[in-house]
Amino acid sequence: MSVAETAADTAAITALVKRAGTSFYYGMKTLPAPRRDAMYAIYAFCRLVDDIADDDAVPMAEKRVALQDWRRRVAALYLGDADDAVTRALRDAVRVYELPEADFIAIIDGMEMDGEAIVAPSLPLLDLYCDRVAAAVGRLSVRIFGDAGSAAQDVAYALGRALQLTNILRDVAEDATRGRLYLPAEYLHEAGVPAEPQAALASPNLAPACRRLARLADNYFDQAGAAMALCDRRAMRPARLMAASYRPLLAQLRHRGFRYNGTPVRLPKLRKLVLAARIFLP
Repeated sequence: MSVAETAADTAAITALVKRAGTSFYYGMKTLPAPRRDAMYAIYAFCRLVDDIADDDAVPMAEKRVALQDWRRRVAALYLGDADDAVTRALRDAVRVYELPEADFIAIIDGMEMDGEAIVAPSLPLLDLYCDRVAAAVGRLSVRIFGDAGSAAQDVAYALGRALQLTNILRDVAEDATRGRLYLPAEYLHEAGVPAEPQAALASPNLAPACRRLARLADNYFDQAGAAMALCDRRAMRPARLMAASYRPLLAQLRHRGFRYNGTPVRLPKLRKLVLAARIFLP
């Protein structure tokens, strides 16, 4: 590819990431340009397969076909083949950072689970889902950040689960409107909450189930922090920023009593910038 074609691909992927408004944008943006562009490509891939799973207007059979096509395209990357801006950028990232094919496939498998409309999964099923849609992304990310050691893999395991569980707690109301309920069946049953999205949202017993899942998320944040301390400090800066941007959402949700009748909790942009400055500036 020419320099101009590579620049055009990078611009297209960067624009996709910006439009998505991801909370992880600031963490990715602070990376050196080659690593940042590789992370943007990973995020763009995740965004594209997630959009397939999230399109409620498309029958599940069609989603499976589209996701299977992405499995084919991922396999092609490892043969050196690519067919658009995202796959060309992924091909380069795979080569430079030695990214495992299994993690890309795990992400697609997780999106297929999502497309089936998850409702009150068992704890083991929820953990599998979190591993596929979040920890697998983490396993790819830490390699791009610059640390592929065992402690970095532990960061991916724990932080992926912490972030995904926080997402689940943040989005209970939004998910319910789409017929989804990611809170584990065991917690719902023990709190006396119906395992049906809208009924669970209206249940007066919802808060105890949410508090319990928040404690699990906190445990994973703690595990991730301990693992980060054993990693290359500079490489883990984006991971620390992601954790620092997400963990306060749990405190906000607790302060609200896990009531979902207001504006969804978000970390203000200024707060994210301050956190980034504290972590990345000397």
